[in-house]
Amino acid sequence: MAKKLYVGNLSYNTTEDGLRNLFSEFGGVASAKIIMDRDTGNSKGFGFIEMNTDEEASAAIAGTNGREFDGRQLRVNEAMDKPRRDRGGSGGGYGNNW
Repeated sequence: MAKKLYVGNLSYNTTEDGLRNLFSEFGGVASAKIIMDRDTGNSKGFGFIEMNTDEEASAAIAGTNGREFDGRQLRVNEAMDKPRRDRGGSGGGYGNNW
């Protein structure tokens, strides 16, 4: 089963292809995704990599965490599986409690 890694402190010039190439040194890359700002379309400076196996993920963390890439020192660790927050809501946050 694929293991998801968080990759932080990315250069704003880093591409998903560049990230995929870097991590492919350590095994099979199932996916590479850089998170983009919804409004500007610019990179938010972090992304996620899915490695094909736990062993490849461990090797990728060991080989890339702290490594300089595109002029920045990467922070790489196992991504936590936490549910996305519900972005819905009623607005002002006051409800009927006043």
